[in-house]
Amino acid sequence: MTVTHRLPRSAALFFLLAIGLVRVLAAADYVTSQSKPPEPLREFRGAWVATVANIDWPSRPGLPQAQLQAELLAILDRAVALRLNAIVLQVRPACDALYASELEPWSEFLTGQEGRAPEPLWDPLEYAVHESHQRGLELHAWFNPYRARHASAKGPAAANHISRTRPDLVRTCGSYLWLDPGEADVRAHSLRVILDVVRRYDLDGVHMDDYFYPYPSYLGKDDQGKDRDFPDDPSWQKYTAGGGTLTRDDWRRENVNQFVRELFDGVHQVKPWVKVGLSPFGIWRPGNPPRIKGFDQYASLYADARLWLNEGWIDYFTPQLYWAREPAEQSFTALLAWWAQENGKQRHLWPGISTGRAERWGAAEIVEQIRLTRDTPHSRGVVHWNMSALMKNTNGVSDAVAREAYTQPALVPASPWLDATPPAKPALKLRTASAATTVFFEWHAGQGDTPTSWILQTRRSGAWTTQILPITTLHWAPAADAEPEVVALYAADRAGNLSEPAVLERR
Repeated sequence: MTVTHRLPRSAALFFLLAIGLVRVLAAADYVTSQSKPPEPLREFRGAWVATVANIDWPSRPGLPQAQLQAELLAILDRAVALRLNAIVLQVRPACDALYASELEPWSEFLTGQEGRAPEPLWDPLEYAVHESHQRGLELHAWFNPYRARHASAKGPAAANHISRTRPDLVRTCGSYLWLDPGEADVRAHSLRVILDVVRRYDLDGVHMDDYFYPYPSYLGKDDQGKDRDFPDDPSWQKYTAGGGTLTRDDWRRENVNQFVRELFDGVHQVKPWVKVGLSPFGIWRPGNPPRIKGFDQYASLYADARLWLNEGWIDYFTPQLYWAREPAEQSFTALLAWWAQENGKQRHLWPGISTGRAERWGAAEIVEQIRLTRDTPHSRGVVHWNMSALMKNTNGVSDAVAREAYTQPALVPASPWLDATPPAKPALKLRTASAATTVFFEWHAGQGDTPTSWILQTRRSGAWTTQILPITTLHWAPAADAEPEVVALYAADRAGNLSEPAVLERR
């Protein structure tokens, strides 16, 4: 993925001339052509960047601004080098914020003390969005809807943390604090937090993972050695007193279902182009498909993830398929095929894969999992858990992915249910420096359009090369002695629609 930053026209040309990147060509050598370039490759290539417990970023709490920014840029630059096209950044680990918020306190994992603002004051999410887009990467903001305190937290809760402002909504679960999904005010608060971010930041996606009701291990055992139940007696009693007729388990599932529906509708009401993604545990229920064994999220997390996919309450679905292709009891291949058959609404199915397990599986397993998605309907793409594995090149996995799977840049697949109207064809022309014959290629959007990126394709010696460029890039010059035979330019919009290509061909 090539990145070029915008410069004023005269300064850009001077720079290109100075470093010898502009070849002297005759402007008349290129004419408008009806040649059709090959379709650009489509595939989602994402990676999670976890901030909770400082898993991926920041490396530790309380770092100075320069180091925080340098670490984040290293992650983004690594993503570009590996030809990824999306970052899923955790911005709300535990009812806190890695961005400027009037609704929740600054995160302890950022500044070292919950509620303490960065010094000097800056906004990490705003910075991440800008720097991602400058590199042609999508930025998806990842929220935990119910976790209110993580076991790794060390300091006290801030005065404006929900555990202090609304303790009636918070339940203790071992060393965790958890919002009660059965409380209407909890759903309203978490939705208000997420939509506030959608309004104020130029996001490409909103993302939630598998933390709905807490895992049983978080709740611990009682005196008889039995698993403790989630302590939601107050909200359950309110429900039954109000005439509710569902069983307690079905009521819990409906609490989560309601939040998922409201999130999907709410995000699209604010910004219709922002994708909503969910990443549940990879097994819906044991025995689905046959021979699959393992944890039952439907019964234990009260997450009816199959329903969300069946109903199309998501734009992309990322079940955490953190297993190898074999053995059959927890098979990546079988589970991917099962989720694909449940995808009647034809939403994006981009599984989460455990890239860090290349340490014991070998890098070839990760490459093969990526390839399997390419043969599965509506499933061209993955999200890597996690960015640290790609930064460390665990067991050579980054090298293998770049060499064998991500050999060319790829566009994020289009989402036609959000918008199916392509942008207008851009205007592409040659620009002559002055009276001289030095030229470079320059373009602008079609009338009335505001595309979000450009796809530049060039053919040389019969071979095509693709570059995905940020919207701020408005010119390109070929390297010396490497003039292309054909130059084609597409405009892409927020839903992934492509314009017709503008094509210039050398006589």
